[in-house]
Amino acid sequence: MEEGKYDLYSLSTTRRDGKGGYRATMFVYVLGSLENIGFIANMATLVLYFHLVMHFDISTAANTLTNFLGSTFLLTIVGGFISDTYLNRLYTCLMFGLLELMGLTLLTIQAYSDNLHPDACGAEKSSCIKGVDALMFYASLCLMALGAGGLKGSLPALGADQFDAKDPKGAQSLASYFSWYQLSVTFGSIIGVTGVVYVSMNVEWYWGFFIGLVAAFVGFVVLALGKPFYRIQPLASSPIIKIFQVVSVAIKNRSLTLPDDHMKLYEIEDKERDTSDVKILHTNQFSILDKAAIKPEGLKPEPWKVCTVTQVEEVKILTRMLPIIASTIIMNTCLAQLQTFSVIQGIYTDPHLGSLEIPTASIPVIPLLFMSILLPIYEFIIVPFARRFTGHPNGITQLQRVGVGLVLSVISMAIAGIIEVKRRNQFYENPLERISLFWLAFQYGVFGIADMFAMVGLMEFFYKEAPSGMRSLSTSFALISLSFGYFLSTAFVSIINAVTKKITPSKQGWLHGQDINHNNLNLFYWFLAIISALNFVSYIYCAKWYKCKEETPAAASDTETNLKN
Repeated sequence: MEEGKYDLYSLSTTRRDGKGGYRATMFVYVLGSLENIGFIANMATLVLYFHLVMHFDISTAANTLTNFLGSTFLLTIVGGFISDTYLNRLYTCLMFGLLELMGLTLLTIQAYSDNLHPDACGAEKSSCIKGVDALMFYASLCLMALGAGGLKGSLPALGADQFDAKDPKGAQSLASYFSWYQLSVTFGSIIGVTGVVYVSMNVEWYWGFFIGLVAAFVGFVVLALGKPFYRIQPLASSPIIKIFQVVSVAIKNRSLTLPDDHMKLYEIEDKERDTSDVKILHTNQFSILDKAAIKPEGLKPEPWKVCTVTQVEEVKILTRMLPIIASTIIMNTCLAQLQTFSVIQGIYTDPHLGSLEIPTASIPVIPLLFMSILLPIYEFIIVPFARRFTGHPNGITQLQRVGVGLVLSVISMAIAGIIEVKRRNQFYENPLERISLFWLAFQYGVFGIADMFAMVGLMEFFYKEAPSGMRSLSTSFALISLSFGYFLSTAFVSIINAVTKKITPSKQGWLHGQDINHNNLNLFYWFLAIISALNFVSYIYCAKWYKCKEETPAAASDTETNLKN
């Protein structure tokens, strides 16, 4: 398809048919910002809502939030799978958006009605909610998790589809897209953790939830209005079925001998190839899977009997991605602490800035402000400067960006432990004179920069490395890492409590009970810092081991023609 002139930072379309380019991504940016107003506000305040309104104890409130967020980001794989295979990415976003709006509606109604709140039941119980109240409460969380997860698994890829990643200028534009997408999300997050959090904590909880509901609704309307401008990726055959076919045939052919020349493995001609299927060159890693491409003599090639080299390579790509995903889980476990225990820390600090009282749950605005300032600086100053020395279109590679984020997450947890010691010592010395809430800014600020490097790098890495028919699914891997991080946080809290309860002289866990002042949260933070440092060492090995995919030159030049209007 014929291309028009290209301008990297132009807001006009890059195609003569009026589709794609930055104009199309503007609708994606708007939804990313508006939907995130409520989502991030909920991430900041729900732990307090669980603790203060639903009467969960500290550990249960933290674990309920991390389980909710873990489920949300795990369900991104559902959105990615559906948008790759059954619905295009636009319709997938709108379908899951409806579910998210339903969940927010139930949450708002329950927050509004005092009759749907449980009565306090004493410190001996971890949770007081039951019956119809519990049914409505968990139904709202499930709908919100499924809706937000499906949306976040398909929306970033919808925007990335508006650029041709195989064109050199398109590759630069694609790299910038993920940074601008993250910036749009950051702007929405800033509004959420300031204005919406203030309303939730100083006016009424239900007003905060309602604002998030209205903002998300407007965002979905805007996304739908952009339909005439989108380039739509053609649907592919099920990536899950492809994976099972390769594994099944490889196991069936395990006793066969691979040919000395990989060119003898089965592959189809480009003219016979599906429009969503881009040919990928053979690699030597995981050669056991190559046995799935051994063509049976005298038999007609059929699915479940022989797989193409490209199909085998797609499975190899996903397999190579697994260690990268695993290496970023610990970082997201650290992130979970900033959204749970650090928010509870804020309750026991002085929230005043002069005569202005800052809601404790608004402290995450600090890393968001860092990101909103640093992302443009990174794109307009650091990337062009680094490009001169490295020759890489992004300045540094995606995996190097992730590595920077992992190092900063170690520093953030170490700082968090030091600040908690200062806060608790001050409490014991003079309970009436608390340290300022803004001492928490150090751990939040460093981690905000870490998240800026790691998340943008991961999203771009998974999109660019993914097979053409699995890009939504692969982009969701960055958020699946978040999911596992939240679930691992839940496990760490439970395990640490169980182990330290047995070995400490006081026979109390590091994170026990209702009062954080009698806990050892600082030791938990330092435990995470040590684990994060060890994890970074393993990441270096995984990043060096990873082999980037290679496509045939013809496949690269034909990618644009695989996009239909």
